[in-house]
Amino acid sequence: MIVILGPTASGKTRLAAQLAHQIGGEIISADSRQVYRGMTIGTGKDLQEYVVNGKTIPYHLIDILDAGEKYNVHQFQQDALRILIQISQRGHVPILCGGTGLYLQALLQTHQFTEIPVNDTLRQALEPLSHEELTGRFLEIPSGYSALADTSTRKRTIRAIEIATYLNFNPQHVFAKASVPAYQVYGLNPPVEIRRQRISQRLHERMQNGLVEEVQVLLNRGILPENLIYYGLEYKFVTQYLIGDLSFDTVIQRLETEIHRFAKRQMTYFRKMERDGIAIRWLASDTTPEKWVETIISDL
Repeated sequence: MIVILGPTASGKTRLAAQLAHQIGGEIISADSRQVYRGMTIGTGKDLQEYVVNGKTIPYHLIDILDAGEKYNVHQFQQDALRILIQISQRGHVPILCGGTGLYLQALLQTHQFTEIPVNDTLRQALEPLSHEELTGRFLEIPSGYSALADTSTRKRTIRAIEIATYLNFNPQHVFAKASVPAYQVYGLNPPVEIRRQRISQRLHERMQNGLVEEVQVLLNRGILPENLIYYGLEYKFVTQYLIGDLSFDTVIQRLETEIHRFAKRQMTYFRKMERDGIAIRWLASDTTPEKWVETIISDL
């Protein structure tokens, strides 16, 4: 299995599609928002990238749920493992491509803690606490998950507490076993100034190409504003604009800032993956996707 990761606007999809065209590959998307139908512009699905020399590259885990539904890392693991078997049976090469580090790491290292169920009562009790208070609470609950937990955001810290609490109350829990093929991970990490330029350019292109209208259609379908806000970034701020909470100029300013921060958090998580034992070969940023493809094929 080939794995291609990188922050937003780094060129992952184009590289994955061109590589798949060369080696007979199928792409598995590792993106927590591209699973939703009707959320195309804001999630940057770039479906046109999957057409190379007139041939559509097979792709998976894109447009599999209706917007408004929930999807989580355990569901992703189960779906990806099932698709990996199918790709293998067809004699093709799986190419895992995306920027959701949590999904990537959970699959590559077959994390078992993702199967621990949601505890809504506990989540409601934790919701009023600040991120600092949540982190302190997590440190008070030592478990087998302590060294693996990601507590970089409130949402992830709440989940970490949920897992640690479950493990303490269910010490005899037996986890399901899973395995993935041998893999090589390649990373794209353009210089920060180039990344920022691409992010800003892409944001303005999305606005011009109908992002506001896309969110309005979702609202018109009856999807609650709070559900769209849950998806974050473009859907959060554009929804707040459409319901009258933010001005259009404020939306642009906030999105510029938050998407840049998001890319930085992605890189922080990829560095965590390296510390956790996942080797990433970072491809040279001063070359072309064609050269990247040559490098990967040479390695193969």
